[in-house]
Amino acid sequence: MKSSRNVMTFAGGIHPHGDGKSLSCYTPVQTAPLLDKYLVILAQNAGKAPVPVVKKGDTVKKYQLLAQADGVISANLHSPTSGVVSDIREIQGTMGVPTPAIEITSDGLDEGASPFDPITDWKNVDVEQLKQRVVEAGIVGMGGASFPTHVKLSPPEGKTVDTLILNGAECEPYLTADHRLMQEFPEKVIRGAAIFGRILNIKNIFVGVEINKLDAIAALEHYAEEYGVKVAYLRVRYPQGSEKQLINAITGRTVKSGTLPMDAGCVVQNVATCAALDDAVTLGIPLVERIVTVTGEVVVHPGNFKLKIGTPALEAVRFAGGITEEPGKLVFGGPMMGFAQRSFQVPVCKNTSGILLIPQKQAYNFESSGCIHCGRCVQGCPMHLVPCLLSTAIEAGRFDLAEANHVMDCMECGSCAYVCPDHRPLVQNVRRAKAELRKQMNANKEK
Repeated sequence: MKSSRNVMTFAGGIHPHGDGKSLSCYTPVQTAPLLDKYLVILAQNAGKAPVPVVKKGDTVKKYQLLAQADGVISANLHSPTSGVVSDIREIQGTMGVPTPAIEITSDGLDEGASPFDPITDWKNVDVEQLKQRVVEAGIVGMGGASFPTHVKLSPPEGKTVDTLILNGAECEPYLTADHRLMQEFPEKVIRGAAIFGRILNIKNIFVGVEINKLDAIAALEHYAEEYGVKVAYLRVRYPQGSEKQLINAITGRTVKSGTLPMDAGCVVQNVATCAALDDAVTLGIPLVERIVTVTGEVVVHPGNFKLKIGTPALEAVRFAGGITEEPGKLVFGGPMMGFAQRSFQVPVCKNTSGILLIPQKQAYNFESSGCIHCGRCVQGCPMHLVPCLLSTAIEAGRFDLAEANHVMDCMECGSCAYVCPDHRPLVQNVRRAKAELRKQMNANKEK
């Protein structure tokens, strides 16, 4: 299948060789069997964690509210199955620090009535009712950031938003969860986008998909015209799915330093978030499960699995047939922007797009020396920064110089580190600088 459409992209970026997508992209989504226990981490959204409304010993049903949003930038949390709250304790979270979690011991029935009435006539109901459903269902950005979705649906006074963009690029190597979602459940994605458009009063709606997913593009286009959505063809380029790069590729607009997509008249949502919204509106179901890619060369049967929130990584790997050898690293997300985990007991959260097992031979540590000034990091940086200059300044303790050269604009995509022939710790240095600058900023506020 070939397209005559224009293929869009942005300036900069890279194309990682051997992206590993073929391991899992051809296998249909499988629903994981019910487990005995689930560990539901409270802090599954950017902002404040929700406050538990259940206690140890309580009986719960599937979809029942477990924790109430605490303030505007927070999100409700619901039970992934029916059973008993067997414990509320701290466990190791996805960022490697202890975090509170609610343990649900399943009763084996997986029973629960939909807590909300379906909104079948979503095209005509009051928009506030649709916004409230987003809040009630605990929907967050499922592409990684986990920002509470309802916050994006109320642009501040003075900001005019005229374009909605769905991120279906899935440019991160190895991950194919969004690919399978778009191919197998295209109407959910497109209808979810149309509901977002209704809430925002936007007619200009695009779903951006890289052209290595032509089967998904065909599936989406089958429904796109019916719901007033346009499919934008994107060049295979990392990090194509980043908000600023996606906006630039599709609209030609630039999100200026220190501003948000809304300042460029755009709102960006992940395709999985759109599908979750469709479930919340048309079925009355909160966000309690998601499609996750479980993959890697050491996984017996890599694939995409519909997993309940709270599923330990160990169980997810078992669903994929286990491993052929001891992995060198366990990563939540992809190899470019994912986070290595110290335990297979870390559970799936709302923003867990992938569980990647990296072989021992690929998990070794690099040694580096001084910058050789080749300029490859500059060519690859999608934010048009000078990573080599930033890194050298940071290593010299010149955080002021790094700040002056826009280190805070770095999205930590890893493109610079990937192309560096000397394997310089460019991203690690940037993270160090950001932490130091935030520390200084907080100290100044307290004076």
